[in-house]
Amino acid sequence: MQLTIGLIIFITTFYLIITEKVPAPIATLLGGLSMTLVGIINEHEALHAIGSRLEIILLLVGMMIIVHFISETGVFQYLAVKVAQLVKGEPFPLLILLAIITALCSAFLDNVTTILLMAPVSILLANQLKVDPFVYIMTLIMSANIGGLATLIGDPTQLIIGAEGKLGFNDFLVNTAPISIISMIVLLVTVYFMYGRKMKVSRDLKARIMELDASRSLKNIKLLQESATIFALVIFGFLMNNFIDKGLAIMALTGAVALILITKTEPVEIFKHVEWDTLFFFMGLFMLIQGIESTGIVDLIGNKVLEIADGHLYYATTMILWVSAAFTSIIGNVANAAMVSKIIHFMLPTFSEGNTIALWWALSMGSLLGGNITILASATNVVAINSANKAGCKISFGKFMKFGLIIAVQTLVIANIYLFFKYF
Repeated sequence: MQLTIGLIIFITTFYLIITEKVPAPIATLLGGLSMTLVGIINEHEALHAIGSRLEIILLLVGMMIIVHFISETGVFQYLAVKVAQLVKGEPFPLLILLAIITALCSAFLDNVTTILLMAPVSILLANQLKVDPFVYIMTLIMSANIGGLATLIGDPTQLIIGAEGKLGFNDFLVNTAPISIISMIVLLVTVYFMYGRKMKVSRDLKARIMELDASRSLKNIKLLQESATIFALVIFGFLMNNFIDKGLAIMALTGAVALILITKTEPVEIFKHVEWDTLFFFMGLFMLIQGIESTGIVDLIGNKVLEIADGHLYYATTMILWVSAAFTSIIGNVANAAMVSKIIHFMLPTFSEGNTIALWWALSMGSLLGGNITILASATNVVAINSANKAGCKISFGKFMKFGLIIAVQTLVIANIYLFFKYF
């Protein structure tokens, strides 16, 4: 009975999220609280589900505040215009550089914030050059998801995997950054053969790009210097955490507080820019996943994976990669990471020998690369599509999937090969 009720709550929660009948944070909170109210988990278990992952919540808060200060400087818009002028308005070279900037920013900043800043600029530049903004928007979305794969802080999904697998910042750099780089190359080559060769622009349109004044985008040079310095120190702290062992959340919050003090900004003004909906989404999600785990469904799925894998760690790793990608396309990469991490914990004791860490990297790659399959697969996708729609570039679910599925399948196949040769 508990299993049936738990599944009904879980499916209903994601039905509400997918159909947008209620805001996503309210949906996950309703789901998590319902798990408690019907007795699948008790209050202690619900609060423990949140408390055990408090580092994720606080790390997000710290990075949101730092990113807000950086975004206030206009540096993203400045870079976009400079890049356009660097390539003299040539549309495909411009697309390549915008994609690389987006991937790099997504690796070290919140990729939702990155796409929020880069999407309008890319649409503006595409319209200036009179090329289809669809190609620009889609390439930047894929770049954001792929770039987020490179580091622990590149996407909230990575934070969950890092916490569940006890994996550090440098672990992600060494193990997932290479496939992120390879995937970016695959993306850009594919886009070139699909669209790049058809991109032709007149000299007059290129001249307009060259006439744009990039310096007008920069609003506060002093703030840029201060925020860039603090951000660099925080990233350096992340890289050195294996040696200084202060914790990523502590370093991110320290950087955020330092910027608030340096800029003499009222805390109430800063806290307005914290994405509270994202934080409460996670709190509800953690309770919901705890409830699902308590029903025994995780054990059932884990047993099925083990049965099909038949004792072969590589087969199990491959299944985690592709199952994660499939789940991600339906319920989103964050929810997928939270649920499949429980399945991995269930499976680990079975494989007493072998490089079981590959299971965590398979989950990471499946979640982030699978995030390119549908609009629903990532918050980045939803934000970018909404931004494009407001700018008059309508992208349907089917049109997105037709483009995204090609990129996702290619990169997942390469990830599968990468996992085999690196860990087996």
